[in-house]
Amino acid sequence: MLSVALPLPLPQAFDYRWPEALGAPPSPGCRVRVPFGRGQAVGVVVTVGTGEGGRALKPVTALIDAEPLFDDELWRSLRWAASYYHHPLGEVLSAALPAVLRTGAPVPDLDRPGLEITADGVAALAAGGLRPGPGRALLERLQSGPLPLERLREELGESARGAGNRLLRRGWLRACRVPLAHDPAPRVEAPVASPEQARVLAALAAADPRRAHLLEGVTGSGKTEIYLALAAQALARGRQVLVLVPEIGLTPLALRRYRERLPAPVLALHSGLSDRERAHAWALARGGLPCVVLGTRSAVFTPLPRAGLIVVDEEHDASYKQGDGFRYHARDLALVRGRALGVPVLLGSATPALETLALAASRRLGHLRLAARAGGARPPSVELVDLRAGHHPDGLSNRALAAIGEALERGEQALVFRNRRGWSPVLACATCGWKADCPGCDRPMTWHRGPGLLVCHHCGRRQRPPGACPSCGGGALDPRGIGTERLAAALAARWPDRQVLRIDRDSSAGAGRLDGLLQAVERGGPAILVGTQLLAKGHDWPMLTQVVVVDADGGLYSADFRAPERLAQLLTQVAGRAGRGARPGRVLVQTRLPEHPFWRTWLAGGYAAVAQAQLEERRRCALPPFRFQALLAAEATATAPLTAFFAAVRALPVADADGVERIGPLPAPMPRRAGHHRLQLVLEADRRAPLHALLAAWMARIPTLPAARKVRWSLDVDPQDAG
Repeated sequence: MLSVALPLPLPQAFDYRWPEALGAPPSPGCRVRVPFGRGQAVGVVVTVGTGEGGRALKPVTALIDAEPLFDDELWRSLRWAASYYHHPLGEVLSAALPAVLRTGAPVPDLDRPGLEITADGVAALAAGGLRPGPGRALLERLQSGPLPLERLREELGESARGAGNRLLRRGWLRACRVPLAHDPAPRVEAPVASPEQARVLAALAAADPRRAHLLEGVTGSGKTEIYLALAAQALARGRQVLVLVPEIGLTPLALRRYRERLPAPVLALHSGLSDRERAHAWALARGGLPCVVLGTRSAVFTPLPRAGLIVVDEEHDASYKQGDGFRYHARDLALVRGRALGVPVLLGSATPALETLALAASRRLGHLRLAARAGGARPPSVELVDLRAGHHPDGLSNRALAAIGEALERGEQALVFRNRRGWSPVLACATCGWKADCPGCDRPMTWHRGPGLLVCHHCGRRQRPPGACPSCGGGALDPRGIGTERLAAALAARWPDRQVLRIDRDSSAGAGRLDGLLQAVERGGPAILVGTQLLAKGHDWPMLTQVVVVDADGGLYSADFRAPERLAQLLTQVAGRAGRGARPGRVLVQTRLPEHPFWRTWLAGGYAAVAQAQLEERRRCALPPFRFQALLAAEATATAPLTAFFAAVRALPVADADGVERIGPLPAPMPRRAGHHRLQLVLEADRRAPLHALLAAWMARIPTLPAARKVRWSLDVDPQDAG
């Protein structure tokens, strides 16, 4: 008998009979194909037993893997995660596998599909008749030897795909398989470490290699140089390195830096790759290849049989928390895996999460600091601009416009930060006040003038705006508020001879577009960057000297207790883009609340002062990280099923739940989204044990409740937002 975990939102595994015709029973961790319902499903063997317990079990249809896909450490870590987050094991195991392996496909071969130049291609290049373009660049790049396809696309952009197909048809290139070791890359010498960097590296060398550390370094202090030095040491020992970055937009830059500096393959793992490319990188790591695996949140599940180091860059970033399905936190799982693997974990940030600072204060993490910018660069000057006086039709004060113009005159770059996409957040009637609200959400739709659409940034609904006010029949509707699209248009009109680059989710959609925009900035030259938080972290542009924050007041009004922390993190990260080279940086923050206590704290002491004040406030108010939380949320098209669901949940008998406070159910911060009403129940406790005892009891019973079948419900352990 086999117990098989299937990717279903059910807590139990399913039992099947093992047919003797398939040979010896598989080990836990192998995939099998089994009958389920009217079809077939791919699951993972959890346990192997004898007998059938008196039941007539369905037989396993096929064995997919001859050996387990997960080694002992990863198997134990995934089972721990399923238990800690109270999520079905089958869905956890499925999330840890590349998409193609979830369908039952075999593990990819360890060599990689690539291209190599033919004799005809060499001759065509030598003839000198090729015009500059993707085809010529591709032939020139392959002169030094064959390269894998994904490497070519990363270096040359998506145009390499079409150029490669054309050159294949002409016979100037041919497809090949690239061996593991054949991954040539230029090498760049490491700079001499600063005294601070040398002290950090010496401290890490002397520390327990199994201990995790927080590396708190101001923006521009050279945290990446620490990561690279430690990675080089691990690779020299034949070990593997996992580096997590928060945004897909940071991976091209990070890949270039790691490949330039490290004499080993650097494998990418993120959603911008094809399913097969991700499966291949996963298989290479699983095979024990000494390499660097660099990826976003889900890369934390990469097998690391020869692990030597785990790095979590920008560890404070909210994108490390999965927002639906299996709601894990990649930073926390990295710490769990590092402990299980017995390797160091380095959490790096200029603005550490309060949870991480609390761990460091309790000495559960080491705490290392880089207090100065590398290369002698000075921190930027910061100034508040009071918006209460004067009229600012495009959201920019005269002081901000003058500062941008001065930077351009000096041949420098300016960044205008606004964390709102589109032309205007609201389209409203000036006569009666009607707003273009989303029909399915309790929020206004954003006006995008370029495509001429109203877009809901919560449910994705898109529609044409009405020609007149539907309420009073008045004239043209009035766009209210400022988005990045409107800012970019205003700045382009004011400086028509200067480059204005808008970098947000809309402008960077599509393969390679974001990397192309970022490379345009890296080339230097006078330019204005307009963008959202995509620009706030990880970028190093020496010619960028002026930053303007258009409107930071929104974070001062939020009901979310994490809002001040996140506002301070965002402002500090954005400000840190200025003056990272030899030229001084300046930051202007526009506000209508210049006397707010937050500004006094941040201007006087930076992020550290805000973090300390917030930790004290949370301690007094018994909030995380000094208390533990879970969030049970549900949604339905009507309110009655929600009321019945939470009544049934609260009526469940639970033992050993003393000390767990249950708050609600209450409406979610957005009570209706995508046509669904939303309620949530917050559970809090001073200790984890009683909270998890209650959750375990509930998760065993909730799926069986009749009321649970009429709602969509979810559990979030250690929630990072208010829902």
